[in-house]
Amino acid sequence: MIAHKKIFNDPVYGFVSVPRGILLDLIDHPFFQRLRRIRQLGLSSFVYPGALHTRFHHALGALHLMQEAIETLRQKGVDISPDEAEGACAAILLHDIGHGPFSHALEHSLAALHHEELSQLFMERLNLEFHGQLELAIRIFRDEYPKKFLHQLVSGQLDMDRMDYLNRDSFFTGVSEGVIGYDRIIKMLAVHEGELVVEEKGIYSIEKFLIARRLMYWQVYLHKTGVSAEKMLIHALRRARELSLSGVSLEVPRHLGWFLFREPDSNPDAAEMLAHFSKLDDNDLTAAIKYWSEAEDFTLSFLCKGLLDRRLFRLEWHTAPVEESHVQNIRERITQKWGKEAILDHLLYTGSESNRAYNDTREQIKILFKDGTVKPIDQCSDVPMYTQLVTKYFVCYPKGLDL
Repeated sequence: MIAHKKIFNDPVYGFVSVPRGILLDLIDHPFFQRLRRIRQLGLSSFVYPGALHTRFHHALGALHLMQEAIETLRQKGVDISPDEAEGACAAILLHDIGHGPFSHALEHSLAALHHEELSQLFMERLNLEFHGQLELAIRIFRDEYPKKFLHQLVSGQLDMDRMDYLNRDSFFTGVSEGVIGYDRIIKMLAVHEGELVVEEKGIYSIEKFLIARRLMYWQVYLHKTGVSAEKMLIHALRRARELSLSGVSLEVPRHLGWFLFREPDSNPDAAEMLAHFSKLDDNDLTAAIKYWSEAEDFTLSFLCKGLLDRRLFRLEWHTAPVEESHVQNIRERITQKWGKEAILDHLLYTGSESNRAYNDTREQIKILFKDGTVKPIDQCSDVPMYTQLVTKYFVCYPKGLDL
């Protein structure tokens, strides 16, 4: 007799199960299996060696938490039909299927679309293959379904995506500041007037969740070494594109070459683009970096050798835009050291990174009190909500300039 569920052993949650049917069929599909080859934290393993988990791990974890949340809400009398439960589970399972190599590191660098837009394209393609079985999942994903709380579980202030990635990323990086009480938060979820709320008893867990998210951004997601590596990778791709468009022949994996050897703002056929993107993963970029580390072009070779051998650029954080005199001094030092071979635009970067732990302008976390009243968390919490946008400015350049 065939078991009704398939069991996965997850290092974070232990044994998790997936019912046989459309969800398991989606997991078995090549589009989803590609996520095994996409690192969840991009280049963060340069900082935290254990951060080698993948989007595949994360998607399964988010699916597990979605199943837990649906069961909790049903126990509290919330009407969720089997079809709605399956649709929400499919939506969270596929929410990141549009990520490209090294996840957020190359957002917009290869395809002009955001990863959520690519996820929708993948879902629509899968819906055709599965003869319309993903119609409800797509409506929930797009927030077009009347029961808004289902979309909030997929994409909201307390969605299962955030619940899993904070918990999982903390586990694999070893950064304990990111640990959250995900299980208690889920048990405290409820629905009020069609929207997701948190019972009064869960307010302290939500406060910890918001603080953990803020700390994880600056300590992991926007760690200066990780940002430096991302900028180097982005500029290696830009330099490779410049060279290829000028007629220089570069060795490159075929599907990556399809994206590189065209202008970034061109409008390729969506089906053709998706066919190539679905075959693209971290391995293509890693191979390209190895090839280009031996390129004749100094700048491309310099960047790729740095990534290959972990000779990463220095990144300085500043509280205000970096003074032009400091940037000019760095330019002069680079030119003195490497001469005209060094393309300054690809060896010296300035910019900024921003983070807002809790964006109350997009959607508020609401607390449900025992008397039936509902209030935004910033009106009933005695800790800062960190709603302000915090921006840090940076300058990034090769080490060894003797500044």
